[in-house]
Amino acid sequence: MRLKAYRRRNPFCGTILASALTVLVILATDARAATPVAPAGSNAGNIVFSYADLADLALTGQLVAGVTVVKAERLKGELAPGLAPGKARFLIEATTGMLLRGADGMAGAVSYIVDVPLDAKGKPPKLKKQRFIVIANRVAGRPFEIRLTSPYSQLDWTQFNESRLRSILTEATAASAPPLVTGIGNAFHVPGAIPGESESQIFLTTSDSRPISLTILRRPGEQPQWAVALGEMIDENASAPARETLLWYRLACFLPPRLPGRSIAALSESNANAVRDDYRVVVTQLGPCGRMIAR
Repeated sequence: MRLKAYRRRNPFCGTILASALTVLVILATDARAATPVAPAGSNAGNIVFSYADLADLALTGQLVAGVTVVKAERLKGELAPGLAPGKARFLIEATTGMLLRGADGMAGAVSYIVDVPLDAKGKPPKLKKQRFIVIANRVAGRPFEIRLTSPYSQLDWTQFNESRLRSILTEATAASAPPLVTGIGNAFHVPGAIPGESESQIFLTTSDSRPISLTILRRPGEQPQWAVALGEMIDENASAPARETLLWYRLACFLPPRLPGRSIAALSESNANAVRDDYRVVVTQLGPCGRMIAR
């Protein structure tokens, strides 16, 4: 059996299998519960991930790296428990190239386990010499072993994937990076001096307690204008975030679809209704999050 020879060549093989197979059972179950549909025009049925999908993946992994597969050993039977139908499991040995996240202490060669889809004839793809981008976590005490964070964390190494991941991670490490939005706090509404003029302010809760607020302005004869303030003070030059940016992702993918009642409990009925209308403006203009895979 080729795997025995592989074990002799790679002393880390036994520990990789022992520690990773249990995790792969869980990941395989998740994959069956959240299988995305490839959009029209995707090559060979491969998934074209949205901005939100790539952000979900990249921001939760300790490592984001480009790799080139040196060896791909298929695992079958008892070595592939919980394998989903239409998938094949491989033990991968790869060299690392581009490092987008977690470069400190990253080994030049790594091993990991991955499940890949079979083709229409029931055959697995040829992985040797192929280039991928992997999103993974380190394994304590095993510098040559990594563990993919999800069933979708081995991506084709394309210019599109690399550029988008690089952009997401660059924004995420900037001093001005927006925090993770966890919910909505209090909201306020002030009618203007003339009919049709008003201002609503909605405060958001965040994972690290940094302030974020939404301001929605209405003026007679104009479309409602809204902006995001990152800080205690409202920036008069603030605007709505551009789509497919980190701030847009933090809002579009984590804000609830409706304003919670507790946020406007202290307001009069008319002011509460006005804030609800203004919040709908924000949600509508943000648009859908666009996730193709379940978190």
